[in-house]
Amino acid sequence: MTMVQDQAAPQVLAAEERYATELAFLAAHDDGPRPPGWVLTPRAVVTFVCGSGDETLELPKDRRADGLPARLRVPAKFVGERALVERCVVTLAGERGLLLVGEPGTAKSMLSELLAAAVCGTSALTVQGTAGTTEDAFRYGWNYALLLAQGPSRTALVDSPVLTAMRSGRVARVEEITRCLPEVQDALVSILSDRRVSVPELAGSEDAQVAAASGFTVIATANLRDRGVSEMSAALKRRFNFETVGPIADAAAETSLVRRQATAVVERAGAAFGVDDAVIEALVTVFRDLRSGRSDEGWDVERPGTVMSTAEAVQVAASLGVAVAYLPAGDVLDLVPGHLLGVVRKDDPADHGRLLGYWDGPVRRRAEDGSAMWRRLWDLRENLR
Repeated sequence: MTMVQDQAAPQVLAAEERYATELAFLAAHDDGPRPPGWVLTPRAVVTFVCGSGDETLELPKDRRADGLPARLRVPAKFVGERALVERCVVTLAGERGLLLVGEPGTAKSMLSELLAAAVCGTSALTVQGTAGTTEDAFRYGWNYALLLAQGPSRTALVDSPVLTAMRSGRVARVEEITRCLPEVQDALVSILSDRRVSVPELAGSEDAQVAAASGFTVIATANLRDRGVSEMSAALKRRFNFETVGPIADAAAETSLVRRQATAVVERAGAAFGVDDAVIEALVTVFRDLRSGRSDEGWDVERPGTVMSTAEAVQVAASLGVAVAYLPAGDVLDLVPGHLLGVVRKDDPADHGRLLGYWDGPVRRRAEDGSAMWRRLWDLRENLR
């Protein structure tokens, strides 16, 4: 029997769609000065990203509109220093390029998306940097059928996401900029300094040069630790303000984030999240210990070569949640060692031994201190073989 399904809903909505009500509310709530081209005030952008805390915002009566709540408490979407977000917003308000740097899995891309959505209303003007990315991704290309039929013309020109952002005064995003070859990266130098792109093929017409509209800027991300990284030129570095996005400092905040995002993944898979909080707390503890090289108790831990990021912890927690929902069999803790092995084996085979060393150290000592959870994990050591 052939099963016909309706058109499926998207797995993940863009930030501007997912948080459309919040963005509209904040636009109406804060009527302060906005930089040219911005849909929110800088203050409202920070509130959107970092949340309003315990404060419930209220719309003045003269700004209330159909479809908008009268009151709203804005939840935090990025777990990190508010000062970091404020510096990012100030950089963008000055129309300077912003480069978010850090280890993989520290939410650089998410922060980039949130900032773009709040500043200009769209996060879609994005270039994914790879070794195969060409200058066309930053400048322009051609519709070759039209080019052959009528020669170089505005209608045959295909704008890149960056050029589209320049024309409309919006934010262009470049993911993994250091994965692009240096000569491709340097296409951004003149764009960020001269704020214009020349199209010599259209010489003599008004379309021969595209000047950036007010509000245009670029947010780039870079995992400088990754293999295959291309060093940025000094000229390009000078066009960006660098901001380092580090791991989440607070254990409780990281645990809450892992639980929340893993729950969202499992719910998108059509099930309820059924992993106990204690298991999530233990999982996050393992990741934090291995990431920092030291446990909360002060015990030294040999750090694996792979990045034990919050994003990886979310994926493991989500996998546990899917397993509990669809393949229930025994204790969910029995699955933890196998999933951890899948994380640590990605880069260096020697990390397997480091994970065993962690089991022989903090896991064993916590088990000896009487914790039932850690005693069970210690008993599962053989699952790491």
